[in-house]
Amino acid sequence: MDSIHKVLNVVVPLVTFIGSLFFLPYFLVYKLISFIYRSKSTENIAGKVILITGASSGIGEHLAYEYAKRGARLALAARREDRLRAVADKARRIGSPDVIVLPADVSKLEHCNRVVNETVNHFGQLDHLVNNAAVLQVSLFEDCNQISTMVSIMDINFWGSVYCTHFSVPHLRKSKGKIVVISSSESWFSAPKSSFYNASKAALTCFFESLRSELGSEIGITIVSPGLIESEMTRSRQFVSQLRPKWMPSESAEKCTKAILDSVCRGDMHLTEPSWIRFGFWLRVLYPELLEKLFHLIVETKKMPATPNKDD
Repeated sequence: MDSIHKVLNVVVPLVTFIGSLFFLPYFLVYKLISFIYRSKSTENIAGKVILITGASSGIGEHLAYEYAKRGARLALAARREDRLRAVADKARRIGSPDVIVLPADVSKLEHCNRVVNETVNHFGQLDHLVNNAAVLQVSLFEDCNQISTMVSIMDINFWGSVYCTHFSVPHLRKSKGKIVVISSSESWFSAPKSSFYNASKAALTCFFESLRSELGSEIGITIVSPGLIESEMTRSRQFVSQLRPKWMPSESAEKCTKAILDSVCRGDMHLTEPSWIRFGFWLRVLYPELLEKLFHLIVETKKMPATPNKDD
């Protein structure tokens, strides 16, 4: 059997390379035609029911406003009820015909079940689930004296999305709805000092890629990989001092969320916003050693305690 692998190690890369050169032009034409078709037949979300987690700030908050402008009905979930109510009030003013507020902690299974049930009981349906709730960790791995405190990052960032999706799928199947997953470019461009956050976002991407294959065309899934977006999370003192590269420009949450909703309504599988951030993926694939050296250079000597910053 080992001899077979020796042959395949040579043949498979060669065939893949030659096949890619032959099929790439046709695939690019197909992608262009598909994009034009989807752009012309974009989904009208007026009156549809949208459940957004982590809706009290950042991308979740501004997604609520974008959906509201297009006439969607909203169920907004997060832990900070006062912030949620302020978002709900603004969403009503700018166009949403009905908004409900659902205080919840998505790391708790029973809360996710309640949020989905209350949404469906109130509106009678569910059309889009936006998995956005997340927290950020800023620290070197060696500084995590209490490693158990990092469990909450995976509980919120990964399991919170899984729980909400589990309870939403039966309702989304009925409406032929969509799931929006706010992952991160850090899932494949894994910078230092955010190892647990990066891992949770990579887990999200892998899980929903698998789920898309299982669900087929019944439920659309758009996985979003934002770059540096202006939000409460990225304006925090820890993020600015420990993670934010001085050379990297940030994008406004308003522009980012408009791009996200346009992508979702087109039925895209993936979105990287802003699109130039994709250069990080190709750096990882083509020049992994160089990238590792760059990351080593930007690791600062100052060490900060591992305190999660909330953005829900």
